[in-house]
This record gives sequence, C-alpha cells and structure tokens, in this order.
Amino acid sequence: MLSPRPTTTRRTPLGEVAALLGVPAPPAAAEVSGVTLDSRAVRPGDLYAALPGARAHGGDYAAQAVAAGAAAVLTDAAGRSRLVAAGVEVPALVVERPRSVLGAVAARVYGTEELPVRLVGITGTNGKTTTAYLVHSALTALGHAVGLIGTVETRIGPQRVGSVRTTPEAPDLHALLAVMAERGLDTCVMEVSSHALAQHRVDGVVYDVALFTNLSQDHLDFHGSMEAYFAAKASLFTPARSRRALVCVDDAWGRELLARATVPVEALATGAEADWSVRRQGPDPAAFRLTGPDGVDLHLRSSLPGDFNVTNTAMAAAALVLLGEPPERAGEAVLADPHVPGRMERVALQGHDGLPRAVVDYAHTPDAIAAALQALRPSTPGTLVCVTGAGGDRDQDKRRAMGAAAAQGADVVVVTDDNPRSEDPAAIRAAVLEGAEAVRRAGRPVQLAEVAGRRPAVHEAVARVAAERGAATVAVLGKGHESGQEVDGVVHPFDDREVLREALRAVAGVEAP
Repeated sequence: MLSPRPTTTRRTPLGEVAALLGVPAPPAAAEVSGVTLDSRAVRPGDLYAALPGARAHGGDYAAQAVAAGAAAVLTDAAGRSRLVAAGVEVPALVVERPRSVLGAVAARVYGTEELPVRLVGITGTNGKTTTAYLVHSALTALGHAVGLIGTVETRIGPQRVGSVRTTPEAPDLHALLAVMAERGLDTCVMEVSSHALAQHRVDGVVYDVALFTNLSQDHLDFHGSMEAYFAAKASLFTPARSRRALVCVDDAWGRELLARATVPVEALATGAEADWSVRRQGPDPAAFRLTGPDGVDLHLRSSLPGDFNVTNTAMAAAALVLLGEPPERAGEAVLADPHVPGRMERVALQGHDGLPRAVVDYAHTPDAIAAALQALRPSTPGTLVCVTGAGGDRDQDKRRAMGAAAAQGADVVVVTDDNPRSEDPAAIRAAVLEGAEAVRRAGRPVQLAEVAGRRPAVHEAVARVAAERGAATVAVLGKGHESGQEVDGVVHPFDDREVLREALRAVAGVEAP
C-alpha cells in the first residue's frame, strides 16, 4: 500500500533542492512534488532517491521510476553511472551519501521543516509501543487530534494504516507528517527505532519531547555491539533531533544517557529520588505515586499488568506534563486502558470463564521475557506456561539468554518457531533450548518441551494445563501483534491471538464460528 500523501500538491523547483544540497542545479527547470526511495511507489512528479543498497543499487531501477513519472533522481556517482549506462535521461542530483540528505530533502519538498504539530519521540529496547499508546490515548482523552506512528500501525486521527516498520523511511515519514498537519492534527506520537536513527530515517525531524525507556540486548546483528546500539539511541537526545528529554534511569544505560544528552533532560526513577520519582502505593501492585518538578504529585494506577507497565505509565504521564498539559488532567487521562495490540493482550472465549488465562505479548528479548513472566506470576496460582522462540537472521547471541529467561520465569517452557526467515528452525530452537536446559541443570524444576511449528506448540501449551482451568496461565511470547510468520522467505498468515483462541476452543469443545 502506498504511503499517504497530502492532497495539496506543493511544487518545489529542483534548483531549490540542489541549492539545499550545495550541488549544481541540473539544466532542466524541473519541479518535484514528492519523494520516494521505492521505484514501485513512484508517483508523477516525484524525486526518486536511487540509493546504494546491500544487494542492489537503486540506480538499477531508475528506468522503472522514470516510466512511472519520476521528474528527477537523487543518487550518488555510482547511481549516476547506472543512469547513463541505461540511457535514462532525467535531471539528476548527485551527492556522496544520498541517504544522509534524504530527510532534509523530504522536509523541504513536503513543507515539514516547520510544523504546527507537536512531536513526541520514544526510543528504547522495550516499552516503546506501550508508552506510545499510553500517550496517544491520554492526549485523545484530553481532546487533542493525535497521530501515531509505530510498530503496530500508523494512525492519522481516526484513519489507521498498517506499518511496514517501526519508523518509516524519511520520505514516507515527512509525507505522513504533512498529511497530519493538513488534517489539523496537533500532536504526533512516534516510536523511534535504533535502525531509524542509524539510517537517517528521522533526519529533518525535531521532537518536542524525546523519551528513553531502557536498553537491553537486541539488534546486535545490525549494530555489532551494545555500545554502538546505545550510541544510535543517544543520537536522539541532541539538538538536531529533540528539544527536551525524559530519560528513565532505572538501568545503567539510562544513567549514561542522562550524562551524555545535550538537550535539557529530566530523569525518571522507580523507587529512587529523581526529577520524577515513582513509588508504590499500598498493596495494589498497579498503584503508584508520581512526583515531579514544580510540586507535581499524582496518584496513579497502571491499567496494564507488570512493574514495567507502571514505569511506562509514569513515563507517559510525565511526558504529558512536559508537553504542557495540566498535571491533574494528565494524571486522569493516562488512567484509560489504551488497549495496546499484542502487548500483554488477554485472549479469551466469551462465556467460557473456566479456561486457562491466555496472554499474547511481543516480548522477544531476554529482559522482556523475564519482565512479562514476572508480571504474570503473582496472578497465576497454578502453572505458568511460556511459549517462545527466536527470530532467524537476527541477533543469534540472545537466543540462549531468551531460553534462560523463559526457564527462570515459567513452570513450563514450550520452545517453538518464531520467524525462522532463512535459517533452519531446528537450529534456532536448539539454541533457545540450550539456555533453558542450563537453568534446569542448575536446579530449577522447570519442564521443557520442543515443538516444531508454532500452531501445534500453542495447542500443546493450552492442552497441558486445561485441567487447571483458570488457575493456569499460558503466555505466548515473541510475535505479539504480528499477523504473519516468515519461513524461508515466504510470509504465511499467522496471528498468535487467533491461534491461541483456536486452542482455547479446542480444549473447551467449542466449534469455530
């Protein structure tokens, strides 16, 4: 599906774009009205960004882009050579690193260099999606017209658009922001991934408030080290990308960021003194008190289970205040359940209360798995079953740690397939099992099972504890909101929530509707 574009067409002279880049203007007096780096998404009047890639160069697809109506091409010297060799005659802007200027170009073409829309950017390993939904739902409750850009979906007011990645490519992002401004939205809440920061996808965007949730092992296949992963995240907290910041300092990386940030920053801590302090209130594990600057003192309750969601809720409430919302109103608005798809999402059969509790969560890092199971343990008097796996073609080093986290937190661990992609599913399962078995050998009485195929694994997990009825919990972790499973290059329809509901129907003896 094509990314939404504003209905009002702006025509930017190519010479103006050339001047922005400091390169000679092409002799042709061309104008451009859009930007894209996907030759299949070109619309008449677009500037096609022919970028070098890992497997191919965008210049190889310039003829296709021009046939679709591209008015000009932004590329590097290698791309220019490809245009000449293919006989593609089109005005070209040639720069050394075209990806690094794409955000600035898109901002100029779409008129987003100055926006009437407040921007909230949220980064971190875990908690980005939940915190974004909390801020979005609270701002909506406060009467604002709000957009959302993230892992699950993009929302432009009431319109919902599926997300291809957590943070869009720069041309699509600036087009989305232009659409939001055109439709009168006043705020956009965004998840900002480390990939997006490293790959210049959010260039040309300055967030009014930037949030940091936490950092733990993930994406090392891309970044190479935790230090490089952190450096990508930390780049959000500079004047080029944000105006002020809120940093959770519950982990060492947050404390390091607090010292490194070069924008005005406030710290949030759980159970410790900070600019914003989170302290528990009474026996209810979801109730807490949030105190902040200028006498802010809010008594709140997380609508989502788990200590981590107390912190996410506190981050959202503090962010609202930093945006200028009255503290008491912000405190009331953040109490609404945001219904975050695939994040501690309960799956149930209406009219069948005696079944095991079933939950789907996106947890796909060791820390996230541990936190999810820790959140479910206090309310599980019976057996806690965890269904988990690891993705292929991604950070291999975390697989054993994921298995260990599952075995430390659950009574039964069913290791199965996540998105194997191009890897052998059995080899991935073996790595996850190795970590789980190490925990069992160390003395923890956890039952382990390996089940090839995610659907039979979910059915196996539910069937194991069906007799315990509501005392047991089955947590299916890793894919969350995803509606497909990638195996050997093919994405097959697969939704953990639907398969879990299918398994519940099987043990309840209920036919599918």
